[in-house]
Amino acid sequence: QVQLVESGGGLVQSGGSLRLSCVASGFTFSRYAMSWYRQAPGKERSLVAFISNRLGITNYDDSVKGRFTISRDDGRNTVYLQMNSLKPDDTAMYYCNAVGLAVGQGTRVTVSS
Repeated sequence: QVQLVESGGGLVQSGGSLRLSCVASGFTFSRYAMSWYRQAPGKERSLVAFISNRLGITNYDDSVKGRFTISRDDGRNTVYLQMNSLKPDDTAMYYCNAVGLAVGQGTRVTVSS
């Protein structure tokens, strides 16, 4: 059974940091590119960051470049999203995605001004 479980969300003040984690199970993690999406209230879900399998090539939405870092640990079947210099506009549900396979249930991030 394919499963993605996110954690690490919470309430943080503007300028603060959070690290999201997503633990995968039920598939060969190292073979899949991974990504993080987010959906703010009243808005569509949008891609935040992407990391390829094998070479770990990364890509980011312009709104988070220089502040967020996506990484993966294939030995732990885990993908991370380090979020620094958080802004109120980063408030959203954050979803882990195994590209082409599955999406997690999400973890909520709230940034207060």
